[in-house]
Amino acid sequence: MKTSLAGKAAIVTGAGSGINLAFARLLLRNQCNVLFADLALRPEAKEVVDAHSSSRSSARAVFQETDVREWPQLERMFNVASKEFGTVDIVCPGAGVYEPPFSSFWHPPGASPLSRDLPDSSRYASLDINLLHPIRTTQLAITHFLSREPPPSFASQLPTYNIIHISSIAAQASPLLAPLYNASKHGLSGFVRTLAPLDNPTHRIRVTAVAPGVIDTPLWRDNPEKLRLVDDSHEGGDEWVSAEEVADVMGSLVDGRGEVEVVSSTAGRGNGREGVRKVKVEGGLILEVSKSRVRKIEQFNDEGPKGAGNTASNMSVADKEILEMLESGKWGQDSGRNAAR
Repeated sequence: MKTSLAGKAAIVTGAGSGINLAFARLLLRNQCNVLFADLALRPEAKEVVDAHSSSRSSARAVFQETDVREWPQLERMFNVASKEFGTVDIVCPGAGVYEPPFSSFWHPPGASPLSRDLPDSSRYASLDINLLHPIRTTQLAITHFLSREPPPSFASQLPTYNIIHISSIAAQASPLLAPLYNASKHGLSGFVRTLAPLDNPTHRIRVTAVAPGVIDTPLWRDNPEKLRLVDDSHEGGDEWVSAEEVADVMGSLVDGRGEVEVVSSTAGRGNGREGVRKVKVEGGLILEVSKSRVRKIEQFNDEGPKGAGNTASNMSVADKEILEMLESGKWGQDSGRNAAR
């Protein structure tokens, strides 16, 4: 069945795994071509790309090896996508990391052997990946969109172009464990809201975001230090949100529908239950995605994330370890790696 995404083309960074892979799959199912931009593909992602490599497929998938920290490689994504698909209509700069030891606030450059951030590089890889790469990719996307006219078959659809970001509930509920991650997601949410006015009849560029809770992806599952913070061992414990749940919400933001259903804390007031309301899909919209629950995040006086899929009950364990580490009085001091410089 032909959908509003059929015949369009997308660039998805980080599509080699997790939420971005789930989103790429959704786009392909809806006959939208996808450029997978990532350092590498996990086996399940390679299987998807291989299955959609033929020109006879209803939608094509192309892998482009990409280090999102390198701006020339971001430019190359657009060149390759334009060559392969003829155009780009949807861009998702979704690649991200969750305060990895190689670029963590708690492993300072020059002071921690785990850090790959060099003291004289004047940068953190985490911020390059989580914040600067989405910003630069958005610049490139806007430039690309403004340089072309919409195909006649899409001329009546406004906006024609979509940029969808992946923020996080960490933009509101900010754990001590991940200062750089938290800062990047705060910045990204503000960035999305800033570009809301581009969603107008002249420019037709809609910039939106999702803010996922605790998602069942390799970002958590392949990291024992992070995984121990989630207690899903008993009834009533922490619950995982699937990558597919997030991808479905992302699809609702780019598939041309005018409205999306979200929970409403006021609609059910008085009966102890949340109600449901419809909100307009428009530039600047940020939707929180938790377990079987989608909520619009308001810019002011927002109630914040809560409920299933938004909790990591053992986060206090990491807090305690960090505070104990600081008690030594030696945290952040040069480890000697730069003594010969």
